Amino acid sequence: MDKILVLDFGGQYNQLIARRIREQNVFAEVIPYKSITPEEIKAAGYKGIIFTGGPNSVYDPASPHFDPAVLGLGIPVLGICYGHQLMSWMAGGQVCTAAEKSEYGKVTVRMAACESLLFKGIPAESVCWMSHTDYVRTVPEGFAVTAVTGACPCAAMENAEKKLYGVQFHPEVTHTEFGTAMLRNFALGICGCARDWRMDDFCKKSVEKLREKIGSGRVLLALSGGVDSSVCAALLAEAVGSRLTCVFVDHGMMRKNEPSEVRNAFSKWNINFMGIDASERFLERLKGVAEPERKRKIIGEEFIRVFEDAAKQIGSVDYLAQGTIYPDVIESGLGDAAVIKSHHNVGGLPDLVDFKEILEPLRLLFKDEVRQLGRELGLPEYLVSRQPFPGPGLAIRIMGEITREKLDILREADAIFREEVEYFAAAGSLPEAASQFFAVLLNTRSVGVMGDARTYGYTVALRSVTTDDFMTADWTRLPYELLAHVGTRIPNEVRSVGRVVYDITSKPPATVEWE
Repeated sequence: MDKILVLDFGGQYNQLIARRIREQNVFAEVIPYKSITPEEIKAAGYKGIIFTGGPNSVYDPASPHFDPAVLGLGIPVLGICYGHQLMSWMAGGQVCTAAEKSEYGKVTVRMAACESLLFKGIPAESVCWMSHTDYVRTVPEGFAVTAVTGACPCAAMENAEKKLYGVQFHPEVTHTEFGTAMLRNFALGICGCARDWRMDDFCKKSVEKLREKIGSGRVLLALSGGVDSSVCAALLAEAVGSRLTCVFVDHGMMRKNEPSEVRNAFSKWNINFMGIDASERFLERLKGVAEPERKRKIIGEEFIRVFEDAAKQIGSVDYLAQGTIYPDVIESGLGDAAVIKSHHNVGGLPDLVDFKEILEPLRLLFKDEVRQLGRELGLPEYLVSRQPFPGPGLAIRIMGEITREKLDILREADAIFREEVEYFAAAGSLPEAASQFFAVLLNTRSVGVMGDARTYGYTVALRSVTTDDFMTADWTRLPYELLAHVGTRIPNEVRSVGRVVYDITSKPPATVEWE
């Protein structure tokens, strides 16, 4: 299988680069720059290399750097943003900072007169997504400038003979009009990759690897009922059958009626299913805790402890399995990437666990790929298409300290919002699909009036986003009529809520979840 290495220098779009390459049916994997040498890259047989973006300046000695020998391996290289600047710096070019020329957001890029395989079939002018202060002032010897903007004298460069390419903008984000075409040109045209990355192959090979690793051992799976853990369950069931036990933990922070729905759905499967009500245990641990990262870490640790207890009841269990996926990993910090928020099944894990190993068979997949895998495994569409729900549940949708009262309030408000969105969707009254929608309970109260009396109730924020990968997302333009229904129903039907607001922030700068 042909493959491309995405060399990670700490940017936040690094996994998205891999995803865009995989959309071309070419396998791409992300490896931190510290974890591989040019010799190892050569030996691994990569057909191409992509240097990612990052938050640093190349001329800072403390910044991520790499052995310039990689440029002489004869393997095509594409540098993006920081990677573009790093390539120039490595090859002898000049990189400078000029705050007055910073470019952030959508910028018109003009292609230079020279023919470039990277820009084959792309108009002479197009909109690209920029995010930089530093820029390449002087290209290295043997390189030519292939694109410019009004503020950036080198928006792209290349040494076609050595197959070295650099772009200051981000072709991997959807805001770059022809970004996918550029990455396709690199992977298929410049690197000559065959389109041999397919989900049926991944499924088959994953089952084989799991069988080989697990052997005669037993596996305990944390089953939430969401897409990721459900697909993980199906994959493991295919690999080890009855040696898999799925444990559903009700931590007291699930949506309305969800615990019973999960039990009903999975207790009918041909698997070992165990349901555990640990709500009191989790709420006790979370008492008085308001800081979001602390919440996540407490939940992550307590999940492990509950599973350890479950394993003792079951008997001998060798492996703990989790439905961790790529977005979980990047937001919890990968390589030199900044931690945005620790996911309970990644950054929230304790240092010591009473299992031989933690299995994460979906760790390399994006959400859409997980859904594809689920279909490959024969899971029903209603389960595969279900919108995401975070492992910590409503704990990260309640701002501040978590109490049973707040959980009850949010459950009811969230149920009303979901009911109205689903009703409008079924009636064909939504102008765009909502990929994920939910309610958030703020830790603020505001004055209101009901029945001629003063009220002082909580504020509920509604959140709905539209996305294809959950790495970037836009807020959904829900109809005013829908919002009016929800804004009326929640204060009237949910005790202690006095105000409803709608979140119109995209990702970035926000994340999908509030905490």
